[in-house]
Amino acid sequence: MTTLSHCQALDAQDPLAPLRAQFALPEGVIYLDGNSLGARPVASLARAQQVIAQEWGNGLIRSWNSAGWADLSLRLGNRLAPLIGAGEGEVAVTDTTSINLFKVLSAALSVQRERVPARKVIVSEASNFPTDLYIAEGLAELLQQGYTLRLVNSPDELPRAIDQDVAVVMLTHVNYKTGYMYDMHALTALSHECGALSLWDLAHSAGAVPIDLHAAGADYAIGCTYKYLNGGPGSQAFVWVSPALVDLVRQPLSGWFGHTRQFAMESNYAPSAGIARYLCGTQPITSLAMVECGLEIFEQTDMASLRAKSLALTDLFIERVEARCAVHGLKLITPREHARRGSHVSFEHPEGYAVIQALIARGVIGDYREPRIMRFGFTPLYTSFTDVWDAVEILGDILDNTTWDQPQFKVRNSVT
Repeated sequence: MTTLSHCQALDAQDPLAPLRAQFALPEGVIYLDGNSLGARPVASLARAQQVIAQEWGNGLIRSWNSAGWADLSLRLGNRLAPLIGAGEGEVAVTDTTSINLFKVLSAALSVQRERVPARKVIVSEASNFPTDLYIAEGLAELLQQGYTLRLVNSPDELPRAIDQDVAVVMLTHVNYKTGYMYDMHALTALSHECGALSLWDLAHSAGAVPIDLHAAGADYAIGCTYKYLNGGPGSQAFVWVSPALVDLVRQPLSGWFGHTRQFAMESNYAPSAGIARYLCGTQPITSLAMVECGLEIFEQTDMASLRAKSLALTDLFIERVEARCAVHGLKLITPREHARRGSHVSFEHPEGYAVIQALIARGVIGDYREPRIMRFGFTPLYTSFTDVWDAVEILGDILDNTTWDQPQFKVRNSVT
């Protein structure tokens, strides 16, 4: 039986524990929502002040050159690339996840129209993050060329769904609800065997699990930086395209930052070579600069160490919830198998929303997803084993005493 002293001992010998000091975590809060919004790096405050007071305040327009604003998206992409198995010059940090998905899905469909015009199906999962499905639906309607979205209800259905009619297989590497992690290598290979292109959303895996896009043979990938990468609320997303595909077609949002001769101010569009053609408009520099602070912390460790701690934290959380809260009917929906688990754990409870609100009132911050899902994200850079123990003890106390059954915990906030 795991004890508090055992958790404290794990923290004492944790090689990643010193990194916690590089995050501004409020006193009295156990933060288990890094899969929705990562904690603030301490360095980000000084960086924001530098951008606003010095680079903008003193440098003014000169800072596009003197402070390196002009190529910040690509420089950040180079720092992010090792976390996802990408190469130098292959990643851009820019725009939002939804916008980048629109770009790469459009490009993938363009490639397939030139290769096999009859392929009109986009495969995804019904439980994919909604924005991905909405973008695919909207793009299919915009193109008006007979594209359809084929959704599977479980990972087991995917092999049957990928056939000769499929143009693109669009999946999120780690499911946002369940934490289920797909085998990127196997599914990309299956897609290619059927002549389809693979598009991966890495929003819940970048910075949380090891990824090797090149080794997997992936075609396109996008993801956000505000979750495990700790870039800040609404921080810019990233986009990657396989070098074999990146220059084949234009992406549709052909803004001036993607032009090969940006300041020639030509009236006709000529796309840049490489990932720079996936840039669009002027970059939001103040927000973009914050991304660097999170990436700097990742450079002090490696994904193998982060993954080992993530699995240890999530193993401990599952074990403790099932022991401490055994009589309360919680249902684990996250895979127990390490190879299929991301870095968050989800339990179902009939009053999951109210339970999460009661937890937040006690200083344990997780989040809620329909239907009935209590979701807890574990960020190895700053989550401790003692955090896990304390969080489960508070959860058990709330369930034992039915603390969640109060009117204030049942009022739905706009963000859950």
